Amino acid sequence: MDTTHTYPASLVIDSFEGERDKVTTFFRPFVAIPILIILGLLGGASFSWYNSPWGLEIPVAGFVVLPTVLMLLFRQKYPRWWFDWNLAVTRFSMRVGAYMALLRDEYPSTDEEQAVHLDLVYPDAATELSRGLPLVKWLLAIPHLIILSVLSFVVLFCIIAAWFAILITGKYPEALSTFVIGYMRWELRVAAYAFLLTTDRYPPFSLD
Repeated sequence: MDTTHTYPASLVIDSFEGERDKVTTFFRPFVAIPILIILGLLGGASFSWYNSPWGLEIPVAGFVVLPTVLMLLFRQKYPRWWFDWNLAVTRFSMRVGAYMALLRDEYPSTDEEQAVHLDLVYPDAATELSRGLPLVKWLLAIPHLIILSVLSFVVLFCIIAAWFAILITGKYPEALSTFVIGYMRWELRVAAYAFLLTTDRYPPFSLD
């Protein structure tokens, strides 16, 4: 079975139709400052694979993580409103990430889905999630984190190359966008497993 297509965390970003906005693309790191401030205030702190004007970041402090670990450990329960909050923050951060990665031109909404379609499956904690596994998931995810850290430099190169391509041709090369979206999808699956704790299924090593 191809686990990449059945994994309970999915991300699809619509391809951009038409001519790209070269002005906002050129000034993207500066145009995005207001929404980045909001994301920063929401998260309080960020976990990123790399630091750059185009860094893709997950506001870890904005998630309900440690309380979820304790709730799973002692009650084997994942409160639905905690899950809904984590899902909403994840969707928002991915919209900002897609904008910073130049995949879309529309300004990220704080609540509307727009062209970034992200979904997490709400788990039945009593039957689908282990009590003790959340304590070591971050450790088990280290191989993924190492690979993603290395790939982040490739992603940064792809975004810079796409920046030049958009300014010159008005298009985002398909091969570059496929790779960047694949990286973000991989990042999401690792986050769902190790930090959001919505699944015990080990994420596949795949950009698909």
